[in-house]
Amino acid sequence: MTDDLLAISLRLALSVLAGALVGLNRDLHGKPAGVRTHALVSLGAALMVVVVLPPDGEEARRIDALSRVIQGVLTGIGFLGAGVILRDPETRRVTGLTTAATVWLTALFGVACGAGFYAPVLVSMLLFSVVVTFGGRVERAFRRRRPPGGATPPEA
Repeated sequence: MTDDLLAISLRLALSVLAGALVGLNRDLHGKPAGVRTHALVSLGAALMVVVVLPPDGEEARRIDALSRVIQGVLTGIGFLGAGVILRDPETRRVTGLTTAATVWLTALFGVACGAGFYAPVLVSMLLFSVVVTFGGRVERAFRRRRPPGGATPPEA
């Protein structure tokens, strides 16, 4: 019992940490979904997985139940992520896509943590950090070479 409680606590705690780190990035960029939102999304997803995938459950039943939980989490998170996507009718600019993607990713961190897959979460967190740190710079570099709409850049 104590070993199970420790394993479950570790799964849930890592999910909160992963979600909070993603949320911290979004919060530092002034986005509407921050530390609490991302940490809670990850915790909720992890909790659902832990409920159907306890450390000592029956294998065949667990896999079927886990599949249904993952489907439900991803469907539900789609609605939450859609809530942060906005389109300005005047400029026709869409904002919030990265935050929506981070909410989705956070849910998957929770699923993986809840299932006890720590290594993929840590590798994914590293890759997340690389993408959010350098992704904007890469996008801007490409835009300078090829502006949106297919126009060629002005010659210097």
